[in-house]
Amino acid sequence: MCGIVGYIGFRESQPILIEGLKKLEYRGYDSAGIAVHTERGLEVTKAVGRLVNLENRLTGEPLCGTIGIGHTRWATHGKPSDANSHPHTDNSLKFSVVHNGIIENYLELKEELMLAGHRFLSETDTEVISHLISVEYEGDIVKAVQKAVRKMRGAFALGVLTEHEPDRLVAVRYASPLIIGVGEGEKFIASDIPAILEYTRDIYILEDGEMAVLTREGVELLTVEGNPVAKDVFRVNWDLMTAEKGGYDHFMLKEIYEQPRAYRDTMRGRVSEDGRSVVLPELSITAEQLRAVSRVHIVACGTAMHAGMVGKTVIEQLARIPVEVDVASEYRYRSPIITKDTLVIVVSQSGETADTLAALREAKRCGARVLAITNVVGSSVAREADDVIITLAGPEIAVASTKAYSTMLIAFFLLGLYMAQTLGTQEEAEIARVLAAMDSLPEQVESILGQAETVKGIAESIAKSSSLFFIGRGIDYAVALEGSLKLKEISYIHSEAYAAGELKHGTLALIEDGVPVIALLTQEDLFEKTVSNIKEVKARGAEVLGLVNEGHEEASAKTVDRQFAIPRTLPLLTPALSVIPLQLLSYYASLALGHDVDKPRNLAKSVTVE
Repeated sequence: MCGIVGYIGFRESQPILIEGLKKLEYRGYDSAGIAVHTERGLEVTKAVGRLVNLENRLTGEPLCGTIGIGHTRWATHGKPSDANSHPHTDNSLKFSVVHNGIIENYLELKEELMLAGHRFLSETDTEVISHLISVEYEGDIVKAVQKAVRKMRGAFALGVLTEHEPDRLVAVRYASPLIIGVGEGEKFIASDIPAILEYTRDIYILEDGEMAVLTREGVELLTVEGNPVAKDVFRVNWDLMTAEKGGYDHFMLKEIYEQPRAYRDTMRGRVSEDGRSVVLPELSITAEQLRAVSRVHIVACGTAMHAGMVGKTVIEQLARIPVEVDVASEYRYRSPIITKDTLVIVVSQSGETADTLAALREAKRCGARVLAITNVVGSSVAREADDVIITLAGPEIAVASTKAYSTMLIAFFLLGLYMAQTLGTQEEAEIARVLAAMDSLPEQVESILGQAETVKGIAESIAKSSSLFFIGRGIDYAVALEGSLKLKEISYIHSEAYAAGELKHGTLALIEDGVPVIALLTQEDLFEKTVSNIKEVKARGAEVLGLVNEGHEEASAKTVDRQFAIPRTLPLLTPALSVIPLQLLSYYASLALGHDVDKPRNLAKSVTVE
């Protein structure tokens, strides 16, 4: 991932590809490249870093031709580098591919190809595709792509060129967005509408399992099995800024709605085919080393720390290892007790958080093994840690984190289960039960998002308040902290989160008539205890919104003023659902107050100062 552009027509393709990639820069990337069919054949130029690096390389040696493909890469397999940048080619340099997504069985395919004599130049899963297509090619690029796709598992959007057929451009979609632009005498492919909006507003939106064959004269739509597809042209009437946001009003809202996809991507390839175990091939820690771990430190800042608090509960319950959670900015200054049997888990959305990096280096200096959870391959945290789990949320543009946080939760669920199965602390049946529940999470999130208007109404009433409180017990308390932070970040409403049982130790002094209190009641073994705490604030005039599990509405209605129900899942997994309405609540409260949702005051996306 992350951005795809392709062109076939009567104009020079290089400027169109570069400008299209610039329109996709908002998606985030770490390298870029283009492939063009020139009079010399298929030629590729690529460069790590910003697009200007690619442009500088092309200044002296432009690629001249009227058919080409381009890509901005956000690393998933292999660090950012020229070699790992797209487009990728086969050994003959006759086939070129750009790809968004993940090929789950790429190692298996790569081994087969290497045994057949193929040489690989990158660490990516994408390079396998170009080799696979070259093997299947027998004079028809469409059939070769279809055969190759049938051997691939995962999620992908593809743009394919071959020197053998310089008048055809092939595109394929499987669970990763891809559109086709239709112009007079020219056609386009792109991963998102902004890339081609300057040239055409007529597009086809490919669905999963569909492909398109583009020529200058027309577009043939068909399934990967070869069956024709009839599809109406969609006319885009958005302006460019709206198009960049996918039709959403703000990047934050877009990213909230991307969470079902982000959950699937983070789990994809990390669960065995039978759904009974976790597979984390990216980890080099051995079973013997894991068994030697006597304690875990989770170190992070802000939203990532809140994810770490959920991770503490997950690891302790599943793997039965004691866990401490520390604020990264305080960690090294308190002389933490770090030994060789300590596993330090650092969590950072950007992978560049200065305090978290400092904590990582202190842990390594003391001889601990460090595992990183981050959203950015090639980041400092990812490079310096001993092991890394990439969350695969995709680029996050809004300053307030949503999908990066929630995919950190998924990473902790997977890690906790992996540790449990390695250490034998959970039965195989229990691990399979948790994985089955995780598999349902994306669909359950979609059902919550379908009730956004209900949350909007609640948020608009909350926006009139100058102060409010979040309460919860157990793992609900960790989510309450994140919900409170999100509200503060973008609405500027004073908000605090408390462990519900601590209210009577001072906080009740702050409760007065009309103060909103958001109470999380998703942990069934703590439901009655939390209800008692709600009664304490109700007795002092609070207006209470209860966040409950479906099926508990009748019981909680006797205590709260309003409520919102989330789909029922395993108690340990509820944070992946309960955080969604809290994100929406913050978004709509900020919107009601007229604030800049994506760029809240005084804050930065990546905190690179201590």
